[in-house]
Amino acid sequence: MDPVLLSRIQFAITAGFHFIFPPISIGLAWLLVVVEGRAWRSGDPDWVRMGKLFGKLLAFTFAVGVATGILLEFQFGTNWARYSKFVGDIFGAPLAAEGVFAFFLESTFLGLYLFGRDRVPKAVHWFSILMVAVGATISAFWIIVANSWQQTPAGYAIRNGRAELETFWGAVFNPSTLPRYFHTITATLVVGAFMMAAVAAYRLLKNREDEIGKRGLKLALPWGLVFAILVGFPFGHWHAVQVAETQPTKFAAMEGLYTSQEGAALVLFALVHVEPPELRAKLEVPGLLSWLAFGDPHAPIRGIDEFPADEVPPLWMTFVSFHNMVILGGLFIAVMAWGVLQLWRRRLFESRRFLKLLVWVVPLPIIACQFGWVAAEVGRQPWIVYGLLRTSDAHSETVAAGEVLFSILLFGVIYCFLGALWVYLMVKEARHDLEPAIGKEVTA
Repeated sequence: MDPVLLSRIQFAITAGFHFIFPPISIGLAWLLVVVEGRAWRSGDPDWVRMGKLFGKLLAFTFAVGVATGILLEFQFGTNWARYSKFVGDIFGAPLAAEGVFAFFLESTFLGLYLFGRDRVPKAVHWFSILMVAVGATISAFWIIVANSWQQTPAGYAIRNGRAELETFWGAVFNPSTLPRYFHTITATLVVGAFMMAAVAAYRLLKNREDEIGKRGLKLALPWGLVFAILVGFPFGHWHAVQVAETQPTKFAAMEGLYTSQEGAALVLFALVHVEPPELRAKLEVPGLLSWLAFGDPHAPIRGIDEFPADEVPPLWMTFVSFHNMVILGGLFIAVMAWGVLQLWRRRLFESRRFLKLLVWVVPLPIIACQFGWVAAEVGRQPWIVYGLLRTSDAHSETVAAGEVLFSILLFGVIYCFLGALWVYLMVKEARHDLEPAIGKEVTA
């Protein structure tokens, strides 16, 4: 057994499972800013009830997210000691900033929000959820700073075999930080919108007169449509242009560009064949990739064939994860646009099929986030720090394969339990106070 491969699998499992929860937390927190603002200003008990419901869903999600996130930081010291030694001077700064300036802000005000209702002034209560949303958003910024530095390192100098910080702001605002940050944050707002829409739709399927369900859809659908568009353009486009300029190998793998071309086509769909690298059954638009990446339909783009074989990322996984993310992004725009149209036509609450669709598609935005993470991290390979340190050279030499395998199995059992518990609590809370109205199911 290869300890490096097992450590990579372990990190992928822990990071992937953890990454389910922060997007939901950030998205729901900002939606709750609106909900609690309406409750404060109007005094309407239905807005208050809605805030209580989604506040509990936020609390469940935040708790599991914290528990799973702690393991990630421990792995840098246990499984990736040589990586930690190489980048510790740089990587530690944003993680410390995340803990001091963001996590404590978020967790402190979350406690005030959850336990201060009816105990503190309404303005203070609303301010507390605003600070939760701000804290979660700042937390995401520092995490993305740390990860973006791995993608496009800047503001450093190599001394004594280590990367040492030279310019703090140069490292923080490296070439990929802002494109990745805005792309990620808008994605979390889409996740939150779909979560609220799913809960609202579920309640309306049980009781067509449920006021929380109606208000939830009226808020979530337009919100989701706006941010689903923004994820792709301008922020997704901005991020793709940045990758084309700073990580050409990853860009070629994501787009299926296996030979250098002028006027490169944008591949909409293809079947990937790895040996030799080629795309089959392609559906493409000539010249569009060059135009999107460099503003010129005839611009040359370097293909995989121009790079050393030992610096090429896994082709199939990078291409498939990126294109699945894009396809799902288009689906989200279509679903939210149809919902807004039905809302405008005043047919939404009677459309049983669409309400069921909103319930069943709720995992897809989270899956899209996972695809984006896979495209970013697998596309960076074989580098753990792009162009500076290979993943194979970053592993802890003293950690045995058997130890890593045992931890993978242990984490798998724990995550299955945590995941099942989280789903149970979320569904149970979504059904809260619906029982008296079960006889009013939608029949249309």
